[in-house]
Parts: sequence; C-alpha cells; structure tokens
Amino acid sequence: MAKVEADLNSFEAMLAGSADLTRLINSPVFSSEDQAKAIAAIADKAGITGLAGNFLRVVAQNRRLFAIPGMIKAFRQIAAEARGETSAEVTSAHELTDAQQTELKAALKSVAGKDVAISVTVDPSLLGGLVVKMGSRQIDTSLKTKLNSLKLALKEVG
Repeated sequence: MAKVEADLNSFEAMLAGSADLTRLINSPVFSSEDQAKAIAAIADKAGITGLAGNFLRVVAQNRRLFAIPGMIKAFRQIAAEARGETSAEVTSAHELTDAQQTELKAALKSVAGKDVAISVTVDPSLLGGLVVKMGSRQIDTSLKTKLNSLKLALKEVG
C-alpha cells in the first residue's frame, strides 16, 4: 500500500507541476487512446508500475482522467484511516520546513487525538499564515482572510 501511495503522490506532484498534463487529463478533445498512450508513457518514464500504473491506465482507457485528483485524495484518506491516522489538507503562504511540518502535525494530533497525515500546498496569495482543513473543520489563520475581514468591518462602520 505504501508503494501505491508513493506512486500516486508522485503522479499528483507531476500533475501539479505541468499545465500540459493538467490539460491532457481535463480536455475532452483527446481520445481515450491518446490519453491512455500518454499516461502509459508518463507512468513508465516516472517508474509508476504495478497497481498504481495499472490503475492510471484503466482510468485513462475509461475516460475518467479528470477524476484522478479526487480519486487520489479519497485513496489518501482511506489509507490514512487504515493506518489509524486522519488526514488534513494544509495550504500555506510559503513552503513549510520539516520542523514546521512536525510541529503542525503535533498540534493537529493534540486536536484530533490521533496521528495526522498532512498534505501541504503553497498559495502565495495567502500572504501569511495557514488554512487547515481536517474533516469537516477548517481553520483559517491566513493574512488574506484577516485583511478581508478587516476591510469588511471598515465598510460596515463607514
């Protein structure tokens, strides 16, 4: 299961880093054959083999590549639950160091009562702070949200 998760994480990272790959999985213009060939080539080049490689090929053949991000997210949640963890999505204004990630995991563990696997994305538009989504809860400490709240409060006063 760890190999499958690592392979899917690798594919997700490639997807995040390539506008062309994103276009390939989202565009209805490409035929299922074209998508299947492209995904097979990408998987082979990236060393994504076995269950994850076959999964990507089947999804491409069935014209469901657009659903891959959601499938990876769902798999990650199921795998975390199987390990006795919960998962959290963290959006940060800048890249978090290993020490910051460890500290964040410890803080989230104290709230959740079990280990927390985090998925970190960077969004510079937040200006500072974090947005943490864990289950149905969202904690937004971003400067962007605080500034928008202040702007709204000033409009109400004036």
